[in-house]
Amino acid sequence: MPRNILVGYATRYGSTRDTAETLAAALRGRGLSADVRPLRDVNTLAGYGAAVIGAPLYLFRWHADARRFLSRRRKELAGISVAVFALGPTHVPHDEEEWRDSRRQLDRELARHPGFSPAAVKIFGGKYDPAMLRFPVKWLAGDVPASDVRDEAAIRAWAGELKPILVSATE
Repeated sequence: MPRNILVGYATRYGSTRDTAETLAAALRGRGLSADVRPLRDVNTLAGYGAAVIGAPLYLFRWHADARRFLSRRRKELAGISVAVFALGPTHVPHDEEEWRDSRRQLDRELARHPGFSPAAVKIFGGKYDPAMLRFPVKWLAGDVPASDVRDEAAIRAWAGELKPILVSATE
C-alpha cells in the first residue's frame, strides 16, 4: 500500500497554506494520499514516502521555517523523494525577469543545503496584501497595490507532473 505524501508548508500570511491545500487536493484527485501540515509542526517524516515542501520568498529569502526544516530533517529527506515550490512574483502585469529572479533566489536557498537535491522545483505566483504588512516592511513597500497572481490551474497541473515522481517514491 502506498505511503502518504507530506505537503508541508511555511507561510507568513496564509497564501502558501492555500497553495499547499490546492496542491494536496489535486494529488488526492489523482488517487494519492496527501497530508497538509505546517513545516514547523512536522517532527518526523516516518510514514511518509515522499514530500512536497513549499514556502514563500520574502525579502529575497525563502521562509525561515522551510530553511530550518531542510536543515533539521536532512537525513530523513535523503531517504524519500522531495519536490519543492515557492511563491514568488506578485506583480501584474507578468514580468518574466521577476520570475527568473525568483527562481534564482530559490536556487540559492536550496544550494545552502549540500546534498539536498529535490526531484522537482517550481515557482508559483504569490499574493501581496499591503494591509497585512507591519512596519518597517509596510513603509519600505510604499504604495504597491494588492495583487494575487496565484494560478490554481498551474498548481493542479504541477500535481499531475509530480504524480509519477511521488507514486514511485511511495510504493
